[in-house]
Formats: sequence, structure tokens, C-alpha cells
Amino acid sequence: MAQGKKPCPRCLLENISDEDISRAITARIASIPEEQRVSAEEYGRRLQICRGCDMLVNGTCGKCGCYVELRAARAANGCPHEKELW
Repeated sequence: MAQGKKPCPRCLLENISDEDISRAITARIASIPEEQRVSAEEYGRRLQICRGCDMLVNGTCGKCGCYVELRAARAANGCPHEKELW
């Protein structure tokens, strides 16, 4: 995929590089209005908890299927695990 372009919405993950996915997630996080995002400290805390969770699978949540980095960035979101880890 060309530099700076969004991944194709109709492509399968096998057609998209890890770099493209990472770039798209980073762009989505940046597009969240600041007042709707958690602080950098809270974001780091949430991701640290996710790193230790048995439901984390290749950057996605095995419980709900979200990209954990994107879910952790939004203040209104919570952990979907039945124990609500954050």
C-alpha cells in the first residue's frame, strides 16, 4: 500500500501490512477529540493491564475483537473483560 493511504476498507488483513494497521490505528487515536481521550498516563496504564491479560491476541481483545490501543485511548470506553480490568 502506498505511503500515507488508509488501508482499503474491503481488504482482508492478509492484504494489509502490520505497518499499515498500526498507522491507521495511530491516525484514529489522533482523530479522537482531546476532551474524549484519556491522559497519556492513563493510556499507558490501560495498555500495561492489557499486555498482562490472557485475552490479548495480536493487539486485539479476544473478548470483544477491538484493537486494544484504540479502545484504551477513548475515555468513555472500559475494559470488556468480565472483571473490568480498567
